[in-house]
Amino acid sequence: MNPFAHFKAMLDAALDGLAAQGVLPSGLDTSKIVVEPPRDPSHGDITTNAAMVLAKPAGKAPRDIAAALCDLLGAHDDVASAEIAEPGFVNMRIAPAFWPGFICAVLAAGESFAASRLGEGHKVNVEYVSANPTGPLHVGHCRGAVFGDALANLLAFTGHGVTREYYINDAGSQIDVLADSVLLRYREALGEDIGEIPSGLYPGDYLVPVGKALASEFGSKLLEMDEAERSPLVKQRAIDAMMALIRDDLGALNIRQEVFFSEKSLHDSAQIEETVEKMREQGLVFEGRIPPPKGQLPEDWEDREQTLFRATDFGDDIDRPLQKSDGSYTYFAADVAYARNKIERGFDELVYILGADHGGYVKRLQAVANALSGGKVRADVLLCQLVKLFRGGEPVKMSKRAGDFVTLRDVVDEVGSDVVRFMMLTRKNDAPLDFDFQKVTEQSRDNPVWYVQYAHARIGSAFARASEEIGPQAIDLEALPDDVMSALSDETEQRLLQLLAGWPRAVEMAAQNREPHRLAFYLYDIAAEFHSYYNKGKDQPQLRFILPNQVHLTRARLALLQMIRYALASGLNILGVRPVHEM
Repeated sequence: MNPFAHFKAMLDAALDGLAAQGVLPSGLDTSKIVVEPPRDPSHGDITTNAAMVLAKPAGKAPRDIAAALCDLLGAHDDVASAEIAEPGFVNMRIAPAFWPGFICAVLAAGESFAASRLGEGHKVNVEYVSANPTGPLHVGHCRGAVFGDALANLLAFTGHGVTREYYINDAGSQIDVLADSVLLRYREALGEDIGEIPSGLYPGDYLVPVGKALASEFGSKLLEMDEAERSPLVKQRAIDAMMALIRDDLGALNIRQEVFFSEKSLHDSAQIEETVEKMREQGLVFEGRIPPPKGQLPEDWEDREQTLFRATDFGDDIDRPLQKSDGSYTYFAADVAYARNKIERGFDELVYILGADHGGYVKRLQAVANALSGGKVRADVLLCQLVKLFRGGEPVKMSKRAGDFVTLRDVVDEVGSDVVRFMMLTRKNDAPLDFDFQKVTEQSRDNPVWYVQYAHARIGSAFARASEEIGPQAIDLEALPDDVMSALSDETEQRLLQLLAGWPRAVEMAAQNREPHRLAFYLYDIAAEFHSYYNKGKDQPQLRFILPNQVHLTRARLALLQMIRYALASGLNILGVRPVHEM
C-alpha cells in the first residue's frame, strides 16, 4: 500500500468535485501535480502543489484554489487537518484513523507491501558490465555490475518486465591480443621459456590455466597448424575461458544475467550489413563528410566522403561514421545493429550501464534508439564513475593475479558481497566513490551496511524473545485491535510510521529516476530511527518492545517492528544484500 498514492487519489477526487461544482474548469492538465512529504516535517505529513499548478490555466489565484481544496480534503476521515501555506501549497496532517488500516495492509502484504505496478509490464532491457572478455573483472566493473543489477531488481519490483543482459565484445582487435597472449602461455605450458611478457600482450597470471588447458587438449598440435586454422580455435577457447571467469566473478556478487549476447554473432549473421542497408532505405544513412575533431587531429584522420548515420537529426552532436575507408564496419555500426536487435526483440526501453569514460556514447545511443524505432523506444544511458580503493586511508596496491589492476574478486573475497553491493550504492552512480576496506568492516553506525543489517537482525531477536517470554500469541499479528494506534504514541514510534508510509513512494521515485542508491539512504534512515527506538527502551523501561505483563502493548510494538523488518528486507533484497537474521 502506498499512502501517497492513496492521498493523491483523494486529491484527484477533490479536484473532480471542484470541477463538477464549477469552481474549476473541466479538463485541466494535472500531470504536474505532486503529492509528497513537505521539506519541513513541522508543516505536516503531506503537501501538494495542485493549487499553484492549476492557478494560471484556471484563471484563479492559487490561494483561492487551495482554500477550496482544504475544505474538501479536511472533511475526509483520513485527514486531521488541511492548511494553506504560501504561495499556495496545501499541507495535510494524517488522521489517527488512517493508521490501523495501513498497518494491517502492510502486515498482510509482507515484504511486497512497497511493490508497485508503476511499470505496467513495460519491457526494459538492462545491459550492464559488458566488459571485454580479456580477463577478470576489475573494481570499476564492480560498481557498474552492482548498480545495473540493483536497478534491474528495482525495475522488476515496480512492475517492469526486465531482461538482464551482457554484451560480449568478442569481435575486436582486443581478441587478437588475447589470442596471442594465450598462445604465449600455451607455449609456456609446453615447457618453453617465454621470458618477460612482451609489451602489448596481457600479462596477468589468469591466462596461465588457459594455456595449460590448451596444452592438455592439443599437446603441441597447435604449433603445427597454420594461422588460419589455429586462430579461430584459440580465440574461441580463450573467450570461453574468460567468460567462465567473468561469470564466476559476477556469481560471487550474486549477479546472474539472463542473456549473454555475442558481438561476433552480429558479424557472422550479416546483421550489421542488413541494418545499414535498411537504414539507407529509410533515409537514415547518407554519403557525406564530417568536420575534423577539435584539437590536434588523430594520425588516422581522413577528410573523405563516407557512409554516415544522420545522428544529428535525432539529437546527437555529429553524424556518425558506419564504415571505415577499407570498407569494414565501424565499432559503432555494430552498436547500431545490436540496438536494432534489441528493438526487434520487443523492448520498450534500452538501459545501458557504462563507465564514466563512455560519456560520448550517451547522445549517439539515444539517437540510434530514437531513429530505429521511430521514436517509440527510449535509450537511457547511465554512467558509473570511478571507485578509489583505500585501506585505512592509504591507496590499495594493484592485484598480483591481474597484473595491473585490482580485481572485483579480490574485493569480494576480502569483505563479502553484501558489503561490496551496499557500499557501491551509497553514492549516486555518476559521483566518484571511495571504498576503504577498513571502514566498511567496522561494526558502527558509520558503516551503513552493518547498521542496516543489524537492525534487521535485532528485530528477529525481539520476536524470538517475545515468543519465549510470552508465548506464540505475542507474535500472532493477524488480528490486531483497532486501538493499536493508541499504543504506538511515542514520538519515535510516530516517526517510524511516517518513514514506513514513505517507503513505497521512495521505491517508486528510485525506479522513476533510475537511482537505486536512494533506497540505501532510506534504509539507513529507517535503521537509525529503529536503533534510537531500541536504545530508548534501555533508558525507559515502559518503551521496551517486550512487556510480559502488557501483551496488548507488546503486540502493537511487534507489529511496528514487523513492518520495519518487511521494509528493510525488501529494500536489501532489491539492492542484492542479504537481510541477515543474526549477527
